[in-house]
Amino acid sequence: MTDSAWTWPTVLAAAMSETSVPPDGVAWAMDRILDDQATSAQIAAFVTALRVRGESPEHVRALVDSMMERAVLIDPEQRPSVVVDVVGTGGDGSNSVNISTMTALVVAAAGAPVIKHGNRAASSATGSADALEALGVRIELSGAAVAACTREVGIGFCFAPAFHPALRFAGPTRRELGVPTVFNVAGPLANPARPEAMLVGCARAESAPVMAQVLADRGVSVIVVRGDDGLDEISTTTTTRAWDATGAELQDVVLDPREWGITRVDASLLVGGSAERNVELLEASLRPGEASGGAEDAPRVAAIRDAVAVNAAAALVAFDAAVNHGADTESLSERIGSAIPRARAVLESGDAWALVSRWADASNRVADAEDN
Repeated sequence: MTDSAWTWPTVLAAAMSETSVPPDGVAWAMDRILDDQATSAQIAAFVTALRVRGESPEHVRALVDSMMERAVLIDPEQRPSVVVDVVGTGGDGSNSVNISTMTALVVAAAGAPVIKHGNRAASSATGSADALEALGVRIELSGAAVAACTREVGIGFCFAPAFHPALRFAGPTRRELGVPTVFNVAGPLANPARPEAMLVGCARAESAPVMAQVLADRGVSVIVVRGDDGLDEISTTTTTRAWDATGAELQDVVLDPREWGITRVDASLLVGGSAERNVELLEASLRPGEASGGAEDAPRVAAIRDAVAVNAAAALVAFDAAVNHGADTESLSERIGSAIPRARAVLESGDAWALVSRWADASNRVADAEDN
């Protein structure tokens, strides 16, 4: 069907049919949503139908392409030649601490430039943007300012609403629905910096291989992970399913923290609390020394550090594969295991915590320079 032949009734009828809607119909609908030419009822019906039928890689690719056509993109010439993102879909219901934010800081402190794409909290108390803002990092920066931060201190942050302004037209419907939709799948794939490497957490098992395929087809060195406890990170409470596209072929593997000498922990140790409590735990986990956070928080901080170390190791594996144009012959578990000491060294040295203040200073300086 040609683009001009699509209408909301034909798109919705196709989306609810046995064969679902073809990619050009998905693109037509997404274009209307992002151009403010769709009602709340049309948006809700469309995303619900896709969720019920299941999103294919072709569907998600069409959604992401539509988003990127309207995004404020970062000039790749202004940033380091290879950057990595650590991002998740959210919506896992765990109310866990900010593992991906801490992971990004450790990865950057280990020497891999990071441009993180994120937003404020949706289903948890503190999103990546909330945590960084509480730490003094300016989050509403231009693309040039994000690139400048990344060049100077090795890390930058793309605040999703600033780089995807057209998504505001879907925002009220998404909030009213109150459940994860295809936007949770497409959003993490639409980093305006277009990173060469990614560690992506996915809370929904059915969506994880779809995300991995879309990114692999784009040539991104990516590892998509979903803990078997539902966590959108590599879990240290149980095994994790991973879709590894750091080599020539997309591989589906199972990771077990015990293979890296890490004892499985109770999930309660990774649960956060209020926004203030989550930032407190972030600081305690990134500051060097055994006593960070006090004696009563010691088991929790140790568990958080383990979770951050394994996720940072995986992100470093994806980054190294992008730099080297492919993975080596070791299994994914072996490569992550080899990178864990590198991540632990950063945690123990306090380099990740030191990076926080340097990033805050740099982000405020470049923002003030643009304002003037």
